Amino acid sequence: MSRLRQSVAAIRFGTGFLPGHAPAEDAAGLMAELRAGAVAAPVIPVASSAEQGVAFERFRTARKAESDPEALKELRREVATRFRHAQQARILQRALSPHGFFERMAAFWADHFTVSARGIVLQFFTPPFEFEAIRPHVAGRFADMLRAAVLHPAMITYLDQIMSVGPNSKLGDRSDRGLNENLAREVLELHTLGVESAYSQDDVRQFAELLTGLTADYARGRTVFRAHKAEPGAEVVLGRSYGGGRPGIADIEAFLGDLAAHPRVARHLAEKLAAHFVADAPPPDLVDALEARWLETGGDLAEVSAALAGHPASWGAEFAKVRRPQEIVAAAFRAAGLAVPAGAVDLDAKELRHGIGLGLRAMRQPVFGAPGPDGWPEEAEAWITPAGLAARLEWAGRLGTYFARRGVEPRDFAEAALGHALREETRFLVGAAAEAAEGVALALASPEFNRR
Repeated sequence: MSRLRQSVAAIRFGTGFLPGHAPAEDAAGLMAELRAGAVAAPVIPVASSAEQGVAFERFRTARKAESDPEALKELRREVATRFRHAQQARILQRALSPHGFFERMAAFWADHFTVSARGIVLQFFTPPFEFEAIRPHVAGRFADMLRAAVLHPAMITYLDQIMSVGPNSKLGDRSDRGLNENLAREVLELHTLGVESAYSQDDVRQFAELLTGLTADYARGRTVFRAHKAEPGAEVVLGRSYGGGRPGIADIEAFLGDLAAHPRVARHLAEKLAAHFVADAPPPDLVDALEARWLETGGDLAEVSAALAGHPASWGAEFAKVRRPQEIVAAAFRAAGLAVPAGAVDLDAKELRHGIGLGLRAMRQPVFGAPGPDGWPEEAEAWITPAGLAARLEWAGRLGTYFARRGVEPRDFAEAALGHALREETRFLVGAAAEAAEGVALALASPEFNRR
């Protein structure tokens, strides 16, 4: 029973088994990982938005000058390399961190508040988003995470808030720019209340007016408020009035705090958490328990996580969920035991580019590349398709060769990666493989490695 619970903890609630690290066996062990991860430094250092702002300003200045085409081409290559490194580092963070439950929760919330690197500006400011807006609040309060995510420069850029201008603002009076409702709609529909919930189109418009004034100071890597863009007067959203005096960001923060406390938020996110961790159609009593704990604690995410980790339905022996491509890639590198100190990770290694970047692109889940603000799909049908399976098999073959060349033994890898979940049939096939590369690839392609 202990080995089964370890497998559930590592595979369903973590990022896979990590050689040399004792996996959790119960809710207390998972919560210890959550608390430790909340205060741990990144495995690989991550550039802040302020640091990215300096790099972006250097790029923007060179692009405007256009005096040296070759220098600009080289700078573009540097930007592409910097972004590729950030993509690989994000997967290696999941793979190498000992705090698996925290990493899974961070990944869940980063996907919930999706920001995709659409365009050159977001290639700079999407990578720090998770580390600035999500991870500091994974064991904190949802209200704080909501404010941090909505007001991050990456979010207001991704959802076009920087283009929004109050129709009756000083800037609106002298320009043809108008209101953009993207951020307001997605915050209500995706981030908090849910689709077809307790809000109207008028609430969306009023919230969009309240958000006017938000824009990004890219050179400093931060969000700022410009009163000359803001719609004057008070806005009434969800039945309450906000603003009315001098426009400012405090009015937006006040609404987001009230929005986080709306009871519909608890139900929407309880359903989403249960569907992500346990089953596409989760047990109703699990959803009810998560909702109740959310309401009891006012959206304390550590308490909600504890309710998830402590519910009997969370520990069923059946691995009912399909691992998405980013999850299998992180689990593969984690189980291979090739972890090295952060300073020695060669992010330019060809194997990393193929095993992480190109592999995820082929499997249609590139890092920072979600197709829309609703993030990546949960349902098995979205991932287990003929093309999706073919891409997984090709990736398994490539990575099997890479791992075998570095001395990874197939039987040991299969045991390390799957624990109690390893089927006798897979154990036999891996052990009977003619070559080590084939054996590792069979473990990577096995049904149990692709489920959680």
